Amino acid sequence: MRNEFTAVIEEADEGGYFAYCPEVPEANGQGETKEETLNSLREAIALVLEERREQGLRGVPEDADTLTFTVG
Repeated sequence: MRNEFTAVIEEADEGGYFAYCPEVPEANGQGETKEETLNSLREAIALVLEERREQGLRGVPEDADTLTFTVG
């Protein structure tokens, strides 16, 4: 899936960085460097979206047509 998200990266009081994504409030990341923190946030966003997909598909009738498509 291709989409764009906003990463807010801040310095942590105890060193390193933490990050969050306003579009996906449940996702956040942390790391020693900004790059490591951003990678951690990417992984968190992917996990949240995967869980949302699974939750959204629960209860969909078996005979319903479903397909995956890309936005962006």
